[in-house]
Amino acid sequence: MMAEYLPTIFLLLMGVAVLMYAVLDGFDLGIGMMLPADNREHRDQMIASIGPFWDANETWLVLAVGILLIAFPAAHNLVLRELYLPTAVMLVALILRGVAFDFRAKAVTRYKATWDKVFQYGSLTASLAQGFMLGLYVCSFQWSLLTVGFSCLTAVGAAAAYRYIGGAWLVLKTTGELQQFAARKSRQAGWAMAVSFVAICIVNPLLNPSVAERWFSMPGALVVMLIPMMCGLIWIIVDQYLRYVPLKDDKACWVPFLGAAAIFTLCLVGFAYSYYPYVIPNRITAEEAASATASLQFVFYGVVVVLPVILAYTFLSYRIFKGKTTELNYY
Repeated sequence: MMAEYLPTIFLLLMGVAVLMYAVLDGFDLGIGMMLPADNREHRDQMIASIGPFWDANETWLVLAVGILLIAFPAAHNLVLRELYLPTAVMLVALILRGVAFDFRAKAVTRYKATWDKVFQYGSLTASLAQGFMLGLYVCSFQWSLLTVGFSCLTAVGAAAAYRYIGGAWLVLKTTGELQQFAARKSRQAGWAMAVSFVAICIVNPLLNPSVAERWFSMPGALVVMLIPMMCGLIWIIVDQYLRYVPLKDDKACWVPFLGAAAIFTLCLVGFAYSYYPYVIPNRITAEEAASATASLQFVFYGVVVVLPVILAYTFLSYRIFKGKTTELNYY
C-alpha cells in the first residue's frame, strides 16, 4: 500500500530539503552579499556569525539534488540538460565562496579585502543563478523573451529574499552598530523582496494557465488567498520590528529571522499547491518521473537513516553556537 505513495513522499522530502536550504544557506548567502567594503571589523563579525554553519548548510542542496537524481532520474536529466549553463555558473560561484572563505583566513592584511569581495560576488552570483533557474523551472524550461524576463525577475526576488533573511540573522546574532546596519539592510531588502514577489504573483498566472485555474477557481482560491495575506502580515510585523532595532535589552531579536523563515515556508506551500503533482511543472509528474518501486523502497530506508542524522547535527551545531557572535579569530 505504501509503495503507491512513494513518489509523493520523495517529492515532499525534496521540498523539505529545498526549504531547509533556502532558509539556512539563504542567510549566509545574504550576509555574503551585504559585506560592507569600508568596515573590516563589521566584515569579520559578519563572517564569524556564519562561520560554524555555512558549509554544513549546503548539505541540504546536496540532499535535494540527490533525491532528484535517485528518486526522479528522468526529471534530473531534464533539469540538468535545460539548466546546464546557469547550474555551471552557480557551482563556480559556490566554489569561489568556499575558496574565498578559507583564503581570507590565511591572507595577509592587504589581500583579505580582495577575498571578501570574491566571497561577496560569489554569493551574489549564486543567488541570482538560483533565482534564474527557479524562473525557468516554473516556465517549464521554455526559452523566450517573456520567460527569460520572468526568470530575471525571480533572480532579483531570490537575491532580495536572501539578503532579507541574512540581515534578520545578523539582527539575531549581533549587537550595536552592526545590528543597526543589518536591520536597515534587511528592511531595504524586504521591500525589494515584497515588490518582486507581488510582481511574480501577477506574472506567473499569466504565463501558466494551469496555475491561474488553481489560484482563482473556488473553493481553492479561498485557501490560496490565505498565503499572501499571512505573508503580508508577517512581513509588516518584521518590517516594523526592524524599524526600531535595537529594542531595550535586545528583546525578541529572533522575530525577524523567524518571520523570514515563515515567509519562505508559506511561499513553498503556495508553490507546492500550484504545481503538485508535477516534479517538472506541466511536463512530468512525480509518478511519471519516479524510479522503479523497488529502488524507491531501498532509497527510502536510506533516507530514514540519513535524514535524522542531518537534522541532529544541524540542531546540535546551532545549539552549541547559539547566542551572540563573539570576536572573530583563527587561532
